[in-house]
Amino acid sequence: MTDHPNAHGDEPNGNAVPALRDTGGEVIRVRRGMFGANNGGDTSGYGGLVRTVTLPGAASRPYGGWFDEVADELEGALEEQDLLPSNAIEKTVVDRAELTFHIAREHLVQVARTLRDDPALRFELCTGVSGVHFPGDKGRELHAVYHLRSLTHGRVIRLEVSAPDSDPHIPSLVEVYPTNDWHEREAYDFFGLVFDGHPALTRIMMPDDWQGFPQRKDYPLGGIAVEYKGAQIPAPDQRRSYS
Repeated sequence: MTDHPNAHGDEPNGNAVPALRDTGGEVIRVRRGMFGANNGGDTSGYGGLVRTVTLPGAASRPYGGWFDEVADELEGALEEQDLLPSNAIEKTVVDRAELTFHIAREHLVQVARTLRDDPALRFELCTGVSGVHFPGDKGRELHAVYHLRSLTHGRVIRLEVSAPDSDPHIPSLVEVYPTNDWHEREAYDFFGLVFDGHPALTRIMMPDDWQGFPQRKDYPLGGIAVEYKGAQIPAPDQRRSYS
């Protein structure tokens, strides 16, 4: 496997690069076929496809380049605050030359503030939060992924937090990164992630009275009757007849 340079041009340690996703990591689902045709009618030629959905597994040290420096500094800073790093950091992933810390949601705000304020870390900017829905990832179906940038050190990392469909609550980071205000509203609007402590968690794209969360993988793909403040627009397959 060819190593990829990281943000500073250093080469990650080849031994720390995770195995290919079809041979390692954590399998959460097996997908069969393509384009949603599961019971016949698939004329695409892809009906026999079988593909595993695999999340990358935890990497082992050394991570390579400056990744170890960031991990060491974060763990040390949390210990100084009497927080065991193993309680806050569920796993550390090095995948595709990117460093991701998977954080327990109850410690997210403290970890984010530490990453922002520690002089050796100084991740001053959060460029947004992305929602992800993995229906097969039982007990942690909803994921929030934060992209953090250090302007001081010229580095980029990610934080990832998970929550179950049955309890989609994650602490808001607006108090740490005010730029997350609209990003959290968008993730709430489309995925149903509830960011506790957000100053005004309302829909940002869909109508206020919209039912459901359109970017979840269990959301219907078509034929949804659109409703705006009581006025209904028929589903596409009911609007007109061509026969």
